[in-house]
Amino acid sequence: RTIPGLSSLTPRFSRFSPCSLTGKEALSHFPSLGAAGGSGPAKGHQKQCELLQLSRKQKRLCRREPGLAETLRDAIRLGILECQFQFRSERWNCSLEGRPSLLKRGFKETAFLYAVSSAALTHSLARACSAGRMERCTCDDSPGLENRKAWQWGVCGDNLKYSTKFLKKFLGQKRIGKDLRAKVDIHNTNVGIKAVKNGLKTTCKCHGVSGSCAVRTCWKQLSPFHEIGRLLKLRYDDAVKVFSTSNDAVGHSELSGPHRHGPSAKQPALPRPTDLVYVEDSPSFCRPSKYSLGTAGRTCSREGNCDSMCCGRGYNTQSRLVTFSCHCQVRWCCYVECQQCMQEEVVYSCK
Repeated sequence: RTIPGLSSLTPRFSRFSPCSLTGKEALSHFPSLGAAGGSGPAKGHQKQCELLQLSRKQKRLCRREPGLAETLRDAIRLGILECQFQFRSERWNCSLEGRPSLLKRGFKETAFLYAVSSAALTHSLARACSAGRMERCTCDDSPGLENRKAWQWGVCGDNLKYSTKFLKKFLGQKRIGKDLRAKVDIHNTNVGIKAVKNGLKTTCKCHGVSGSCAVRTCWKQLSPFHEIGRLLKLRYDDAVKVFSTSNDAVGHSELSGPHRHGPSAKQPALPRPTDLVYVEDSPSFCRPSKYSLGTAGRTCSREGNCDSMCCGRGYNTQSRLVTFSCHCQVRWCCYVECQQCMQEEVVYSCK
């Protein structure tokens, strides 16, 4: 079972290159996006909403939110690039191949996909509000004189309050899943949202004579998504395997992890709200399967990860000439002049 609006999709492309993004790629369980159509912005927006693989309620929300379809596209691009960056040196490299099969299982990788997807959407929605790309939200509207002054100075805070509120409504998380997998998926989705919240910072700017701080304005600003991706990767590395236990005190089942050390060792530990959780061990991802293409042919670092990535099969060594810009100089007034240099590069790839 999956959260409404985060259903598994068949990838559109057999192979994916981060350099060939069109904004139409589907990331894990996000809706696939079609190209905009229609004779005008309004019709184009309506058509994009109809092309999304959404529930009836979500399509209504999409139609009422001009700019949402484009924001989903931004989130897909943001999430997939970050996922592939964080796993570039791992056996599983967050490729699109095998994604539908992967999402049917409760692996650590599935947990990361749910978290990075919800984080990307939360982050993109908040930024879209402050950038004026959404009609129903604008800058951060937190109470406070300093925030209002920031608007007067042309500074717009990222609207995380609206983003998280709308996202929970969009995903329909009021319906708490009853089975273990549904609880795990909801938990990991919330971990992604919390990671964005934890990265919210207050930024201040001084306005005054000679740089004095006679007038100061402050606003809320999200951390760069790379920082959020790095945090979620750490959560992935320390992910907790869970099972379902009955809690008579609250009258329903809850997620439980390994037993704690100490006086309460007999009681299973509850995962923390910031822990990524999973229910079954991952495959090795060494050889082609329904979950991935394996690691044959993947480039690796001889001093770093070749032994691990190549799964003991060894690696090939190849020399090649690469061209790069060198001896660059700034010319008056406004351009940089570079020479083209060549150097030999050694590439290692798994057998």
